[in-house]
Amino acid sequence: MPKSVSETPSQVHLPERIEQLSTKRQEIIRPILEHPREYVLLSVRALAKRLGTDPATIVRIVHGLGFSTYREFQLHLHELSLAFATSLDTMQQHPAGDDGPDSAARNSIFRDVKNLQGLKNSLDASRFIPLAKRVYAARRIVILGADLAAVLAEYLGYHLNLLGLPVFVASSAGPVTHSVRSLTNKDLVFAISFRRGIRQTVEGIHDARLKGAYCVGIADTYVSPLARHCHELFLASIDSVYFGASYTAPIALANSMLAAVGEFRRSRTMQIVRELDEEQRRGSRWFTP
Repeated sequence: MPKSVSETPSQVHLPERIEQLSTKRQEIIRPILEHPREYVLLSVRALAKRLGTDPATIVRIVHGLGFSTYREFQLHLHELSLAFATSLDTMQQHPAGDDGPDSAARNSIFRDVKNLQGLKNSLDASRFIPLAKRVYAARRIVILGADLAAVLAEYLGYHLNLLGLPVFVASSAGPVTHSVRSLTNKDLVFAISFRRGIRQTVEGIHDARLKGAYCVGIADTYVSPLARHCHELFLASIDSVYFGASYTAPIALANSMLAAVGEFRRSRTMQIVRELDEEQRRGSRWFTP
């Protein structure tokens, strides 16, 4: 679900707030933040009992961290549990059923549909209009995405390239470094990374922001490190029921962006697709039986 960085809670700066707590309170809160999945569903009383303290102390710590209510803190723990999820967490969260692999396959489709529904319900399509303006105004468009996110970076880059835009995709450390080095405030950068974030992508967008480029992030949680460096952030869930991450919703988000970009200058887009029409019908790259 898309979210602008201006709407992102200040909890992304939690480490600084933790340092302002007393040593004793830091010792109480750290296990929760390091293993959020184990605590996210506990009430304040249950949490206090498990940590060997009292509910009033927990509430004071929560307020000291900048959360107005314990419920708000629980929501933050939920986001942390998404950010720090592993393949093992995913498999354990969805234990095997009695129906075997076919049941898992159906459940995977249901999860993808749920992810898409979440994106649909929260999508603010009006945000794509100013983004499309930036796409066409940019001197250069750089897309950063490493590891599995390289698939989405290439997907987005392929379609922007189809529109004749000056796009560069960087999916490994060297290309990221070289692509970011010469950026200016006339450039646009997309950074794509999920969960805790891939180091080279996070460092790349950090450097791009320092260079003055306009930075757009695609992640799955507002506690993503991309939120600290991007001017705006779009969110799409990658939750799955199997050992990997589901990119159904991020692909749909990318498609929404591309549709808006193409429609923003429709006459230009139509001219390009008319030129493509002949090649797509009779070009040499297509198999001819």
